[in-house]
Amino acid sequence: MDKTLEITLNGERREIPGNLNVAGLLTHLGLRPEHVAVEINRDLVTRRRHAETPIAAGDVLEIVTLVGGGAPAPDIEPPALTIGTHTFRSRLFVGTGKYGTLELMRDCLEASGAEVVTVAVRRERLFDSQGRNLLDYMDPTRYTILPNTAGCFSAEEALRTARLGRELLEGLGNPGASWVKLEVLADKRTLLPDPVATLESTRVLVKEGFQVLCYTSDDPIMARRLKEAGATSVMPAGSPIGSGQGVLNPNNIRIILEDLKAEDPDYPVIVDAGVGTASDVAIAMELGCDGVLLNTGIAGARDPLRMAHAMRLAVEAGRLAAGAGRIARKLYATASSPTQGLVGRD
Repeated sequence: MDKTLEITLNGERREIPGNLNVAGLLTHLGLRPEHVAVEINRDLVTRRRHAETPIAAGDVLEIVTLVGGGAPAPDIEPPALTIGTHTFRSRLFVGTGKYGTLELMRDCLEASGAEVVTVAVRRERLFDSQGRNLLDYMDPTRYTILPNTAGCFSAEEALRTARLGRELLEGLGNPGASWVKLEVLADKRTLLPDPVATLESTRVLVKEGFQVLCYTSDDPIMARRLKEAGATSVMPAGSPIGSGQGVLNPNNIRIILEDLKAEDPDYPVIVDAGVGTASDVAIAMELGCDGVLLNTGIAGARDPLRMAHAMRLAVEAGRLAAGAGRIARKLYATASSPTQGLVGRD
């Protein structure tokens, strides 16, 4: 019978064949020398000394490696977003106002990756000082144009504007002709939505065959009423239009999501207004929103083109994080490395 000897290996008593050196032990254990570090009796045995360092009975050995976690990369391609009869890959919706030049607007739309752009319907400024029209810088065959009723302060104004927008887009052959982003504002100082006029307008437009994407406050009850009225999407404000304050009341947004998606998980809820920077977009997406609509956050940035890139990436990051599920918030620390197998601790 071959001679054996007893050692302590990583805190456990163990018998190994006699007359082994460190190199032989690693081979016996099926370990690759470049993947481990070895101590004998608390003295480091460098890799160059493995073959010349014998192991004696009673030796205390530590063999350590690097540990962590990991898994094959998941399929992270986001599912398409369906809003009424429209389906998109991008979940970022951007506006076309407030840019210094039409060229900058065009480049920012490209950088944002958006497939939907929202435009106001106006009777003035059909052309700029050089005779150029907004549509000269926005290919209506590439983007789905979402006309909005921005600046309307009554149901009558909003309905007229929506009908004019549909007429205009039908002439262009754009697929956005059947839908409208409905805004009916209460006053010019806050630009908050008028809930009564908004609900009234939604009901009328739905009867006329519009797919209504409805701008509203973050009131869960109002959101529910608008969905019941037939709104294709409810779009709660993160904060007042153009304020850059981000999502001020995430709890209400959570309630809206929970309520509107209870019977239809695919019902689209899109945060609209108040976004100031990319982290605001990520927060909205992490809450579980289906998309974010913004304008000033890009157009008003010091570097709009760079911010457009940032907003696109924030939507993607927030959506992935929402699907991944954040860890629970804890009062005390939890080590990320395992506490088992610490060197010299039995």
